[in-house]
Amino acid sequence: MTPRILIIAGSDSGGGAGIQADIKTVTMLGGHAMTAVTAITAQNSLGVQLIAPVSGDIVAEQMASVLEDIGVDAIKIGMLPNEEVVRIVAGVLLAWRGSAERWLPGTRMPVPVVLDPVLVATSGDALADASVAKAIVARLMPFASIVTPNFREARVLMDIPGFTDRGVPILCKGGDDEGEEITDTLFGLHGDNVDWTDNRIATRHTHGTGCTLASAIATYLAYGYPLVEAIGHARRFVRLAIHDAPGLGQGHGPMGHHRVRLDAGPGVRLNQVTVPMAAGSEAFYRTLGLTQIVDTEDGHYARFEAAGGATLSTETGAAPTVFFECDNLDAEVARLQAAGVVFDHLPVDQDWLWREARLTDPAGNVICLYQAGEARRYPPWRIVKG
Repeated sequence: MTPRILIIAGSDSGGGAGIQADIKTVTMLGGHAMTAVTAITAQNSLGVQLIAPVSGDIVAEQMASVLEDIGVDAIKIGMLPNEEVVRIVAGVLLAWRGSAERWLPGTRMPVPVVLDPVLVATSGDALADASVAKAIVARLMPFASIVTPNFREARVLMDIPGFTDRGVPILCKGGDDEGEEITDTLFGLHGDNVDWTDNRIATRHTHGTGCTLASAIATYLAYGYPLVEAIGHARRFVRLAIHDAPGLGQGHGPMGHHRVRLDAGPGVRLNQVTVPMAAGSEAFYRTLGLTQIVDTEDGHYARFEAAGGATLSTETGAAPTVFFECDNLDAEVARLQAAGVVFDHLPVDQDWLWREARLTDPAGNVICLYQAGEARRYPPWRIVKG
């Protein structure tokens, strides 16, 4: 399945946020990105210099042409420059909802809708005024499956009557709050709150994190993931893209969407191999062109990264092992057990921050199914190049 994601948002001339970040995200996660551009902006890593709204009629035609032909599996709504565009977008969605064959009375929309109320940029620049925020709450929240404001945007929205009374889950992102840790909180899901907390990545290259997260959530929802799982996987994509930032620009630079490979997406991913170590192994693989990312004081283990994102480890006394990463290791193990596959050991958390299960194939080759997230390429002890 190739999920079809309609992105309704503004363009970013610097390529770090907006439509450009959305397209990169959906593409890297295996989806097909389609767009309805709502505004043209002149912006870069230093800030937003100009915003030119696209007429409501053009926005409506972009949406209609996609909905009537290609179809969609999820919708992501980002920057909306004025009340007119908000009203137009809501009108198109209302008409489509009423005519879509998959529409079921009593549900919000035929497909998931991720509403990212883009009101404040990473640089702190205002991207929309209070009237737009009020229109978003009144006209678009009734269509939303989830709303994803950042800390500053949440404070604006909380002052609008009805924002918390719509029965829509709200993911409040904490990246622009203070502190060494970042906590994102999902409010309003069956009456419970869900928190995700991670250490802050020390970098200024975080332009487009909100756009990226919302588009990743939309893509995972289009694949059929439950909301909490979709958010967890989307957050991992964002963090890896921050780690992979190319370091462009003088201010809040763009992330490295293009380098998040073999780390995300549905199904098992062949992305790691372990082979035995001998004298000279580390120097051999460095000479081969791999980048060493982990070493040990006693020299018994080393891990390398290849172009494209695959990793290789060499370890004293290790049996050759092929690693397949899973988004949900326990669910994958349960599926395989139901199919009659026998495991040498079931999932267990390891000291190196991987969760692993092991088995052998019919020829006796060692297979490891695992989850690692950031820890495969970016463990806390990754070698830092000066």
